Amino acid sequence: MDPLAALLDGPRAHGAFLLRSVLTPPWSLRIEDEAPLTVVSVVRGEAWIVPDAGESVLLGEGDVAIARGPDPYLVADHPSTPPQALILPGQECRTPDGGHLTDYADLGVRTWGTGGPVVLLTGTYGMEGEISKKLLAALPALIVLRAADWPTPLVGLLAAEIGRDVPGQEAVLDRLLDLLLIAALRTWFDRPDTSAPAWYRAHDDPIVGQALRLLQHQPAEPWTVAKLAANTGVSRAALARRFATTVGETPMAYLTGWRLALAADLLRQQPDATIGAVAHQVGYGSAFALSAAFKREFGVSPQRYRTA
Repeated sequence: MDPLAALLDGPRAHGAFLLRSVLTPPWSLRIEDEAPLTVVSVVRGEAWIVPDAGESVLLGEGDVAIARGPDPYLVADHPSTPPQALILPGQECRTPDGGHLTDYADLGVRTWGTGGPVVLLTGTYGMEGEISKKLLAALPALIVLRAADWPTPLVGLLAAEIGRDVPGQEAVLDRLLDLLLIAALRTWFDRPDTSAPAWYRAHDDPIVGQALRLLQHQPAEPWTVAKLAANTGVSRAALARRFATTVGETPMAYLTGWRLALAADLLRQQPDATIGAVAHQVGYGSAFALSAAFKREFGVSPQRYRTA
């Protein structure tokens, strides 16, 4: 898998919170759900996104925004409209004074609001895990892709499917949301004016990109720089120099970080797996070897990390 695919494998949607909002101006929602990543798209009408820190952005039909949490922000018909509803952790909805909402109602399958001319789609990712942190660290607080610059059929497909209530629909919606997120991030990273992270730019390098794919796809392999160089068709010195220049760290330092991030996520995802089993999956010879490296990286033992 390529670097972006590997990192996006962490935030893959599994029963993601996905909602269609149908609204009549004036309307204003203050988002305080602390979600790591949220995708917002305007199907009809327009909407402002107003971060607590940063410039307000107006979204038109077909535009897609990606908001990186946990900082709160406002989604409204106008930046000056006072919040009418608070979206709290767990997607709990309250009035600004803590009461129950009366103006907003359930309008059908995955649909909520007051009714009206404005239709928004919102998808929220939980994204727990160390691998996901590498992706989040590369993103600004708000990404906006304009429909005029990035015409995509995915918004229309998601809008058409979100209201259906048929067997398997949750899986369909999860995959469509993933496609929208991946396509949007790839488009944003590829922009010439974007400061894409080194691990993404490195994918375009025929040698370093191949080395990254080997490390990410086969972390349990007993890699050395010499073995990696042999697999990429260059000398050890050439690979070490080119990798460090392109990625910003040595191949073995990158591998160590990748293995430990994988181990941390496996500890959460496989609660019944022994520390030794996790160690072998990510390339450590024993539970002791993984524990020593893990504690240096995270400050706690694998077992304590898992129980926390």
